[in-house]
Amino acid sequence: MSEKYKVIDTGYSYFITITLVEWQKLFHIPLYAEIITDSIRYCQKNKGLELFGYVIMPSHIHLIARAELRPLGEVMRDFKKFTATRIVERLSKDLEHQPMLAVFADAANRIKRNKNYKVWQDGFHPEVITSNQFFYQKLKYIHDNPVEAALAELPEQYPYSSARNYAELDYVLEIVFEMPQRITYC
Repeated sequence: MSEKYKVIDTGYSYFITITLVEWQKLFHIPLYAEIITDSIRYCQKNKGLELFGYVIMPSHIHLIARAELRPLGEVMRDFKKFTATRIVERLSKDLEHQPMLAVFADAANRIKRNKNYKVWQDGFHPEVITSNQFFYQKLKYIHDNPVEAALAELPEQYPYSSARNYAELDYVLEIVFEMPQRITYC
């Protein structure tokens, strides 16, 4: 793993990107986005995951997060494993989107691990938040992502984004509104 994408320790905040295999588009469908939001809520409640910003795009997820109770790598590993299982279960019953299972099966066949489906790309590309400027740069990037992808005209119009939290509108996930306390200056 590149030094750029390395978890230092618990307590630090990170900009995280998690992407579906071959950039498959799935999370624009509410049933699949709900798998993600439910799992994040579980991690917040039971694993100490704190969110400062998020966006759930059709093919990937961006978070600004930290984990206090467990190492962030463990939280993300468990999150990806659980959500992959739930996504495969749901796809197996969803005739319209079932062809995506073949993509996930093909991805699993290309790796040496004994798996039937590979849903997520490897890793979660954590970039440690090194300054207030970097935090706000990544938060802006997260909020602008749906606008850049032509999914919304304004960031706060996109339902799966913390831009709604910051705009004091209905939102799908709780966030922490204060700056992450532990910032390293690399």
